[in-house]
Amino acid sequence: MEAALAEELGEIAQQSTTMRVHNQVPGGVHCSGSLVDAYRINLHSRIASRVLMRMGQRSYNNENDIYDLVLEQPWEDWFGVNHTIRVDVTAVKSPLKSLEFTTLKIKDAVCDRFRDQFNKRPSVNTREPDMRIVGFLDQRNFIIYLDTSGEALFKRGWREETGDAPLRENLAAGMLRVAGWKPGVPLFDPMCGSGTILVEAAQMVQGIPPGARRRFAFEKFADFDREAWAALKAEIKPNPIPSEPTIFGSDISGDMVAMTRHNLKVAGILFDVPLKQIEAQHVSPPTSAPGILLTNPPYGERIGVRGDSTVPQDEMAVSFYSALGTTLKQRFAGWTAFLFTADLQLPKLLRLKEARKTPFFNGALECRLFRFDMVAGFNRREEAKPKQEQ
Repeated sequence: MEAALAEELGEIAQQSTTMRVHNQVPGGVHCSGSLVDAYRINLHSRIASRVLMRMGQRSYNNENDIYDLVLEQPWEDWFGVNHTIRVDVTAVKSPLKSLEFTTLKIKDAVCDRFRDQFNKRPSVNTREPDMRIVGFLDQRNFIIYLDTSGEALFKRGWREETGDAPLRENLAAGMLRVAGWKPGVPLFDPMCGSGTILVEAAQMVQGIPPGARRRFAFEKFADFDREAWAALKAEIKPNPIPSEPTIFGSDISGDMVAMTRHNLKVAGILFDVPLKQIEAQHVSPPTSAPGILLTNPPYGERIGVRGDSTVPQDEMAVSFYSALGTTLKQRFAGWTAFLFTADLQLPKLLRLKEARKTPFFNGALECRLFRFDMVAGFNRREEAKPKQEQ
């Protein structure tokens, strides 16, 4: 999602005179600016997982080099000895033998810095720390960061209920961007589960920033600028409520439909998002104008919510996707359908040729966002005929 994130950060930077977006790197995007810009990104980015502030960077040969760099950082300028900490380390092709030992050295360096100055050490809390410190190692270089976000940014603060495997909110937002969806364009999720895609889209329509109803680690920083933060939040201007629905959802499970309805309400959505309980292979377009169908089809078990338990799962999936492919071809002419899945055989199961496939990672799971351009079957057959000579 790096390209989608870079594009989004470019839009956020337009609200600031100091923020600059730099290069994309695997797993992230570098940008620079004032501390208030970090507040701004935390408040407005739908796609980022965390906003990390770079404290120091250096080449290294061993764990002692890492310890020395961390010890040099003025941690006491940012947080106090009574704040709890957690250290996480990520590495790509690092020659060091043990990441656990490296993590321990970073923690020791932070604690030793405080002990040298105040004769006291901060405590470690791995579950709900006040401050998260993040180390990144490649083959030669080590970077140490202080996390300005706290809880990962996909935790928007509205989710109380979820299905078995809810889509992360920032992944749903990334998919909406890659699909080219914009508020006003009809959007339909026929397998909405707990409604993550619909909630993300509805908040965008209403102008609710993703960070509007949660707390951040930067609020505990020593020089937290309360007035600047209040001013940023005061700039939030909700969009007018749409008079006609443009976002629609359905699911085979009535419980899921009820959960989506609840999640939309908790997320502060004030307009109608029509929802239906219906099997995906029986749906029809919810609007006369074509739009975007975007969904994360269930794997295995949820296909069989109402299925026959005597039928093996694979056969059930094959017949389900075959019927869904037929529905898309026959009823959704003019629509662009996007299906997000870990099953790379999906186009074959649907008997459709994808127009594009975008690789995504859902945690460690490699997935694809398949795009299908639904052309009217009749027109396609007509175009394929040889032209009659006059």
